[in-house]
Amino acid sequence: MPIIEHHAEIAASPREVFALVGRVEAFADYSDAIDTIVRLGERRYRWRVRVAGVPLEFDVEITEFLPPERFAWRSVSGVPNQGEYRLTPIEGGTRIHLTLEYSLQPPPLEKAVNLAAKPLLHKLGRDIIARVEAQLKAQRTGPPKASR
Repeated sequence: MPIIEHHAEIAASPREVFALVGRVEAFADYSDAIDTIVRLGERRYRWRVRVAGVPLEFDVEITEFLPPERFAWRSVSGVPNQGEYRLTPIEGGTRIHLTLEYSLQPPPLEKAVNLAAKPLLHKLGRDIIARVEAQLKAQRTGPPKASR
């Protein structure tokens, strides 16, 4: 399975970062590549994404939810995938590490999508982390003040 990894440092505590990363349904707001995320049950979600113009769907199950350190999942139907967010406290904030493994079938589809998927999935990881960071900054500074 191809593996995508992305990491970043965010100027917020692991608890603050995890509060956003742990809200799975909100991921659809973090990237244009995610069409929808629907909650199916307490620990299950249906994702609809678009990679290189190809619509993909999969159901995932949360396998670990350990605030504020680790959040992991695996697919239970559709596109085989698994991944995790690991959060580590650092001076001045949090180091966030995303790992995603996936497989596409048939092999010609996997080869075609992989050409565009790796850069897109890297971008998706960066987008999610950047939007989490932006949301945390907005929460800290509050809404813009009206000018008089």
